[in-house]
Amino acid sequence: MGRFDNHTVLITGGTGGQGASHVRAYHAEGANVVIAGISDGRGRELAAELGDRALHVHLDVTDEDSWSAAVQSTEQHFGPLAVLVNNAGVQAPAAPIETTDRRVWGRLIDVNLTGTFLGIKHATPSLRRNGGGVIVNIASTSGVGGTPMYSPYVASKWAVRGLTKTAALELGRDGIRVNAIHPGVIATPFITEPAAGSETPIADFYSPEPFAIPRLGQPADITQALLFLTSDDASFATGSEFVIDGGLLLGPALQHEAA
Repeated sequence: MGRFDNHTVLITGGTGGQGASHVRAYHAEGANVVIAGISDGRGRELAAELGDRALHVHLDVTDEDSWSAAVQSTEQHFGPLAVLVNNAGVQAPAAPIETTDRRVWGRLIDVNLTGTFLGIKHATPSLRRNGGGVIVNIASTSGVGGTPMYSPYVASKWAVRGLTKTAALELGRDGIRVNAIHPGVIATPFITEPAAGSETPIADFYSPEPFAIPRLGQPADITQALLFLTSDDASFATGSEFVIDGGLLLGPALQHEAA
């Protein structure tokens, strides 16, 4: 018996490094998984690999009609949603605020913030039909502290924090919990490969050597926290924020020779 038997879980950005990790883990725990995103080829491949209880749906998270169609397809195949994971996100090349293009700003706000807002908006009726459920918004440690040269990303992730708390207050009496996870530097192409238009990956700006846990995170580190937060084991957690960053936000750790 899996923790998510007979649960339907929709994961946006479901073919990326973290997204695919989430999809595989929920499927292994017995869930019906909906792989939602714009990478149709990779989404279909992953769904075919998993077989039963896996469905790919095309989803542009910035488009309301796309969200409506994705939720409708989900319910037609598996019934109402039990879990929504707002995982989709984009990054932009490093640039100071004074040279950041307005179109870049708008794109990151649209995907990272408005996409999360629309996910909550369109998934909520389905979660109610399910008798309740859980939403988890994947934010970032950049939404807890500032990160120079990445103002659109930082702004979008700070806003997701407020959206998470507001949704938790609105939906709690419907049996719907809403929480946020703030990953640190996770070893996925999002971090280890340059953003479009950039020559330098974000990972080049971060050495894990000073971290209390001196390594880059792995997708599974986030996935395991996500599974806990969306399970009955976390039934008293809502409006909460979970930082999973190996100690990045804590500052430099005491080195062994100084202990």
